[in-house]
Amino acid sequence: MSTADKPPRPGIPLPPDPEHRREPLPESRPKAGEEDPGAPARIQTLLNAPSYRRADQDVNFLERDEARGLRLNLEYMKPDLLLREHAVRNTIVVFGSTRFSEPATAQRRLNRLEAELQEEPLDVELQRRVAVARRVLANSHYYTVAREFGRLVAGSGKGPLDCDLVIMTGGGPGIMEAASRGAFEQGAKTVGLNIDLPHEQYPNPYISPELCFRFRYFALRKMHFMQRARGLVAFPGGFGTLDELFEALTLIQTRTIRPLPVVLVGRAYWERLIDFDHLMEEGAIDIEDRSIFWFAETAEEAWQGIIDWYRESGEPDFAGAGRP
Repeated sequence: MSTADKPPRPGIPLPPDPEHRREPLPESRPKAGEEDPGAPARIQTLLNAPSYRRADQDVNFLERDEARGLRLNLEYMKPDLLLREHAVRNTIVVFGSTRFSEPATAQRRLNRLEAELQEEPLDVELQRRVAVARRVLANSHYYTVAREFGRLVAGSGKGPLDCDLVIMTGGGPGIMEAASRGAFEQGAKTVGLNIDLPHEQYPNPYISPELCFRFRYFALRKMHFMQRARGLVAFPGGFGTLDELFEALTLIQTRTIRPLPVVLVGRAYWERLIDFDHLMEEGAIDIEDRSIFWFAETAEEAWQGIIDWYRESGEPDFAGAGRP
């Protein structure tokens, strides 16, 4: 006779069912109407009352100002846990303009605006929009560079399931889409940290669904950008790109974080936008601060520069097999 077939010893009861009782507890039955005709309606009112909602399921409660600390904690915890579960250890973070689309898209927009201008040649605002569209078309080559960069990073691992080093972006269109797309085309996973904005928005379609996050707070999003970053590549962009770039440069300058390679793609764009040498000459930054970053023009140059940076730092196996 097996142990399972043996009857319990005298005086030892059978284990209770882990979920169900033979006799329900009194609180599992509402007060009957025959005992008090008004009881069922009052009970339903209580069940519907906001105070009766469990705190973790009460969205209105979680939206209160006093619950901000809880929201911040949750917004840090959820991405961190999921990134750990998917073994995402290190990231290369890519920033850049949401407005610099792939060349074909930029060309179609320019064609449309030029056709409108032919109908209204004296429209000053339309003239301005055409001029900007021409610049966006010229800058669309950065989309191609970012796409290739994503391919190079994704191709440096041990295969599609290798999440030791992945592309991470802000999850939006333009340059972020391009970097995600390049990695996606290699069959690799990509991470997108999207942010809630007042207007409707969509994540780019090349982010891995299990690694597509949505943030309420910019500060927590920035923290996740930097927490696993092993390199930062900034393509030409606007306010958002500048915000993320200078946040990272300041953290490295002050040694708040361990230094990591920072690459600015497109020297002509960046040097016209920011006179870094002027900052140094005026004493606003030191010579060593100017060496925190460097410029690159191609995907290959940017990626090789990061590999060389780690070789100089004593990590020659940063990319590929044996990467820490």
